[in-house]
Amino acid sequence: MRPHVVGHLAVSVDGATAGFDVDLARFYAMATLWQEDVTLVGADTILAQEAAVRSAPQPGPREAGPLLAVVDSRARVREWEGLRNLGHWSDVLALYADQTPARPPDSTTPELVTGYDRVDLAETLQWLGKRRDARVVRVDTGGTLLGVLLELGLVDELSLLIHPVVVGSGPRWHGDFTGRLDLAPANVEVFERGVVWLRYCVSG
Repeated sequence: MRPHVVGHLAVSVDGATAGFDVDLARFYAMATLWQEDVTLVGADTILAQEAAVRSAPQPGPREAGPLLAVVDSRARVREWEGLRNLGHWSDVLALYADQTPARPPDSTTPELVTGYDRVDLAETLQWLGKRRDARVVRVDTGGTLLGVLLELGLVDELSLLIHPVVVGSGPRWHGDFTGRLDLAPANVEVFERGVVWLRYCVSG
């Protein structure tokens, strides 16, 4: 049985995930509501933060923290040890495909190989549920990974922290997803400075 998958994103009124100042403290405080077992992230999200990871304090893995699973079909991520030691996660897991370039022979990063040229996300979630006893997976993404999961029908819940700004261009929270989603409202909350939290269950 696959875990419950939550997409939790900070967005603008017009659905962008970049180009505005995010209330990060509120965003990550709210993320703890799900007590996720796994944080699922795309390689692009990690690569955008690698410089910050290298200079950040390294207190070591957090034993009670979630697992960080990174979709990295092209083996571009390098800061695995830094990610493991940030103090947010209990461990890291590289998600590769059969055609992912060879890793260094001395690599000690745990990995799961699934899919041919792209990571098989459905199989990944089933594996996380069965082998890691994961009940909740939170998707932390700029939109691309969430869009793929939406296309595959693998998202159960959406949480959008909407900031009062119109960006006009840039990546959208749903990536390239162009299908239809029927949503059941679960919660609406308004915070100071006009930030609105919309939470939905994905029907079907």
